[in-house]
Amino acid sequence: RSSPRSSPRWATHDCARVLADSMPTCDAMRPLRLALAASELTPYAKTGGLADVLLGLGRWLGQPAVTDKATGKPSLTGPGHDVRVFVPYYKRIADSGVEVRDLPHGQKIDVRFPQRTIRFGIKEAKLPDSDVSVYFIDCPELYYREGIYTEDGDEALRFAMLSRAVLETCQRLQWAPDVVHCNDWHTALIPLYLRTAYSWDKLFAKTKTLLTIHNIGYQGYYPESQLDTIGLGDQRAHVHHGDLKDKKFSFLKTGVLHATRLSTVSITYAKEIQTDEFGMGMQEMLRSRSSDLLGIVNGVDYGEWDPATDPKIPHHYSLDDMSGKAKMKAALLNRFQLPHDSRAPVFGVVSRLTSQKGFELFADSIPIHLQREDMRLIVLGSGESKHENYFQWLRDTWPSKVGIYRGFQEELAHWIEAGSDVFLMPSRFEPCGLNQMYSLRYGTPPIVRRTGGLADTVQAWDPGAQTGTGFPFDEYSSQALAGTMDWVLRNWRDQRGWQQLVKNGMSQDFSWDRQGPEYVELYRSLSTHR
Repeated sequence: RSSPRSSPRWATHDCARVLADSMPTCDAMRPLRLALAASELTPYAKTGGLADVLLGLGRWLGQPAVTDKATGKPSLTGPGHDVRVFVPYYKRIADSGVEVRDLPHGQKIDVRFPQRTIRFGIKEAKLPDSDVSVYFIDCPELYYREGIYTEDGDEALRFAMLSRAVLETCQRLQWAPDVVHCNDWHTALIPLYLRTAYSWDKLFAKTKTLLTIHNIGYQGYYPESQLDTIGLGDQRAHVHHGDLKDKKFSFLKTGVLHATRLSTVSITYAKEIQTDEFGMGMQEMLRSRSSDLLGIVNGVDYGEWDPATDPKIPHHYSLDDMSGKAKMKAALLNRFQLPHDSRAPVFGVVSRLTSQKGFELFADSIPIHLQREDMRLIVLGSGESKHENYFQWLRDTWPSKVGIYRGFQEELAHWIEAGSDVFLMPSRFEPCGLNQMYSLRYGTPPIVRRTGGLADTVQAWDPGAQTGTGFPFDEYSSQALAGTMDWVLRNWRDQRGWQQLVKNGMSQDFSWDRQGPEYVELYRSLSTHR
């Protein structure tokens, strides 16, 4: 356990106490000091949308302040903040050759756990196209492995160490964050560590914590004995008692118990995770903290995802000139060696091939349409073998209508968004989802199940009123998906109406300029929290 006695001498110097004591309260005009901590960050280490969100939000928060035209003063909810990002320095980052520098006075730092002492160093880089600092936690014995996540016996220690190292790095920087923004279970122990092992340090006296749940399906469960390993053995009173009775504990549940505030990545998902159907065992806890739980839809980085400027596609287009969309369709079909017919719609899929994404619904719907309709289906993804094998069967059965790429390729994901006419995303549950927002921007109306962020971002097409952006459905069944595809195909035949649908979607704004201010308002409310 860290304490004034066991910590480095510099940590107890008077200058640290003076710094903390002299810090003004977080008034409405002062730029905020924000620490963003996570296990992933684009472009350095990514397995899912969390990495993209951390990049987009961090980069937006760190942009120069925007002046409020009415007052002539910096915007209260705009960017211009002192934001710093903390992630592990994985082997894949070290091997990538990314340019980093060792942080002075940030090397050979020892973190004491009950059974061992772990040494780490701090490396620094900048987020691409920004001045935001990224601090990499360089600990080869824990992070120099082939994968970001492992099944190794010390996995709990790997991410407990990340939580400790974030706070240790702030100490070395002599930088007191107003808010530590924790993301998912991997950094969810930070609130408890602040209350216990680091409670002595006045540097953190005014620091508040926000825990964002990106996917409640991943809760970081480990045997109760691991509490001793990660230095929380004497804090069992602060861990979920029901789990302890079952001889286990959860990183995420611990974070929910102790974070100042909670958020998740869409308005609807914030409601869903408080229900028995979607709460995955945490619904009662979340209902007890419902007043502290806020849903904010993820933003999209239109610098990366815009068909007018996208460097990953060969033909560009925009609302003013859509000719490149037809060229992308032809190029995509040619890439998969499928016959091109402008009248035959292309349905695209870019996804992890898991049950969460709703692919079991395809069995009694997609083959019927492939058999009777002149259509194409192009799939990019990997995951559960049963789903990979199913799509391979579709390809083998209809080789002139189906294309599949097993795995992931970033460029091909952009091609499919741009070259498809319809995007398929019938998820069983979806905390937020990004691909449906990419699809709208690329003029590719999505089929989605009305859940989580899909419900918040896709509005049903009404051909009479010429409003709406896509094709949501409610019931989780193959019949509902099949009926929705029939609905899509009927509207596809009305190309005048279809073009209006496309324009509606491309006109939507899910940029961080729109979503980011909601986070700033939340951070400011935290900073005045007592």
